Amino acid sequence: MHLEGPVPSMRAPSAHKSSAEPADAPQIVHLVGLLAQNMARVVLGKPEAIRMCMVALLAGEHILLEDVPGVGKTLLGKALAKSVDGEFCRIQFTPDLLPSDIVGSTIFNSKSSEFVYNRGPIFANVVLADEINRAPPRTQSALLEAMSDRQVTVDGRSYELPAPFIVIATQNPFEFEGTYTLPESQLDRFLLRISMGYPSREEERRVLSSHRGGEPVQHLEPAVDNSQVLRLQATVREVAVEDSIYDYLLDLVHATRQCAELHVGVSTRGALSLYRAAQALAVIEGRDFVVPDDIKRLAVPTLAHRVISKGYMHGNQREAVEAIVRRLVESTPAPD
Repeated sequence: MHLEGPVPSMRAPSAHKSSAEPADAPQIVHLVGLLAQNMARVVLGKPEAIRMCMVALLAGEHILLEDVPGVGKTLLGKALAKSVDGEFCRIQFTPDLLPSDIVGSTIFNSKSSEFVYNRGPIFANVVLADEINRAPPRTQSALLEAMSDRQVTVDGRSYELPAPFIVIATQNPFEFEGTYTLPESQLDRFLLRISMGYPSREEERRVLSSHRGGEPVQHLEPAVDNSQVLRLQATVREVAVEDSIYDYLLDLVHATRQCAELHVGVSTRGALSLYRAAQALAVIEGRDFVVPDDIKRLAVPTLAHRVISKGYMHGNQREAVEAIVRRLVESTPAPD
């Protein structure tokens, strides 16, 4: 959607600067249940993928869905977007996509004799960046400021993005022709990287049956609105984290930096991401405190895409780093 007219550089509330009050416990359980059930109506047999998407949404961060074509990556992104009663935009990334096609551009209005800013599709609550690795690095970088600062800068002026704001990106890791590898700085902006995996035979049968009358996601109704999402995000920041959990999290992070198999360990942003994701998972599980299992469960999807193995030029980099992170989790003592 493109909105014409001069846009003042006013800073609207963002997911990180929300004035929304935390919701009470029964309301939290109700809203989380509604969101999960709504997505599960069309994303069949993928409860863990749904849960990870909810973690990203409640944490106010972004998620990368990486898998082979046709296993439901775009469907999962659409289901999350339609479950939130906010503005949704899908951007199909292609080799000829320009940064201005994402963030918008300033044009001269001959009638008013002034420059006006036309907003790009990035101005939505849920942005689906489909096949993000098909766009060149210059275009991919247009998302960096939006994902980290919840704003875009065009011709020296900053424009705040709506709240809540989440980017759901998809990519195929096994197709190399016409694709560009996401740089480490871009990967580091994603809270989680997950894969869908193939469904079981029974789940696939249910998928075939549910598509008899068309695409079910097109008829999906919202389960929560923007104000409720902001309240849930405020609740996440109220979740208690004990000192022993802090130490356990940092032990894992420092283990990646000292690991002989890794060139690059987890950054401070990665540590913060794991901390926030654990808080969000606690809310989804109906708790107001983080437990060690939250850290263990989220370590691989949160940390693996932030490290680089020494043998990454040989074999599958993703499988290698995930195996390394998994071993570090198993070898790092957890608090009682």
